[in-house]
Amino acid sequence: MNFVEELKWRGMLHQMMPGTDELLEKGMTTAYVGIDPTADSLHIGHLCSVMMLRHFQRAGHKPLALVGGATGMIGDPSGKSAERNLLTEDILRHNVACIKKQLSHFLDFDSDAPNAAELVNNYDWMKDFTFLDFAREVGKHITVNYMMAKDSVKKRLNGEARDGLSFTEFTYQLLQGYDFLHLYETKNCKLQMGGSDQWGNITTGTELIRRTLGAEADAYALTCPLITKADGKKFGKTEQGNVWLDRRYTTPYKFYQFWLNVGDEEAERYIKIFTSLEHDEIDALIAEHRADPGRRLLQKRLGEEVTCMVHSRADYEMALEASNILFGKATKDSLLKLDEETFLSVFDGVPHFEVSRDQAVGAKAVDLFAEATKCFASKGEMRKLTQGGGVSLNKEKLAAFDQEIKAEDLIDGKYLLVQRGKKNYFLITVK
Repeated sequence: MNFVEELKWRGMLHQMMPGTDELLEKGMTTAYVGIDPTADSLHIGHLCSVMMLRHFQRAGHKPLALVGGATGMIGDPSGKSAERNLLTEDILRHNVACIKKQLSHFLDFDSDAPNAAELVNNYDWMKDFTFLDFAREVGKHITVNYMMAKDSVKKRLNGEARDGLSFTEFTYQLLQGYDFLHLYETKNCKLQMGGSDQWGNITTGTELIRRTLGAEADAYALTCPLITKADGKKFGKTEQGNVWLDRRYTTPYKFYQFWLNVGDEEAERYIKIFTSLEHDEIDALIAEHRADPGRRLLQKRLGEEVTCMVHSRADYEMALEASNILFGKATKDSLLKLDEETFLSVFDGVPHFEVSRDQAVGAKAVDLFAEATKCFASKGEMRKLTQGGGVSLNKEKLAAFDQEIKAEDLIDGKYLLVQRGKKNYFLITVK
């Protein structure tokens, strides 16, 4: 597998320093991608860079995932205007451990193969590096003129950030450059990869290596494009915020739904970027999808591949089961198969009522649904809809409007799912 050609057909190559492809053809090469550990989970905005490392390892090369324990403590001028919060060592260690666990879904860290992945943390080599040492060993090699010419710096100085550019942030490219130099010397790492917004920082690293070690030092840079939605907006953001890889922040059901709901144009791009499916299979999927877009074959396969990779096959199957509850012909058995986390995720956002156990168990459905809660505007409305077969309790048609609610009706011992018509759901929690 030719790594550069693989990135090209997948639409994952933005810029590449001349000579990079020749370097990779010589044999196994070591490359790294930097990851900011300011949270204890990655989100799908990280996935393109992570998939680059995955394809890199599949091509026989050695991937390094660098978590920026040191650089993550300060702001990066290529990103948002706000500087980052200082992390304690305990939080940092926790975040790094969580990130490695997530990366292990994509990369092989544990094999005896010479190209097994490694996780490195720049805090390990920066924590005892004094300012005087940094100024002498790093600062003298890169001129202010060179640093000022970077687009990321110029944009900040030209007024894109309200508060200008702090010295701390200005030095970020030197800190990142030193990471590359350190990995070049200690790990024989000759390539740094990342998103296209990191090109300036990455090339500062290649320049620092050449000026420190000599012109013959062969260090290279490669970036992937920043992934956007069809409307040009930032990828991976929803109204609720980031789509996280950790189920505590984004449940597998909601994760699957994100991919299921992308547009046709996006699905054609994303299935190349975010899966390891081969060229021929993707071409066949796209052709089949275009022949009948209404079946959403591409979105369904994309959702399956990414959910299984990030979570598990079992989580995907539960997400699929959950999706059928809202959009298919599900039964009460379907509801009972869901764990509580998924069940609540499916019905997040529907009208929600809380009642006591005394109010619910033994009550008539009409009293509970039209008086104790407001699932229906009136008893008369509920009576009429029930007689027409338009009311369901836990996905089963309500036989009578005054049917008694029993303890065994409670899903997981505490939930009732009321359905009015085909699309209107109400969730009652019994406490």
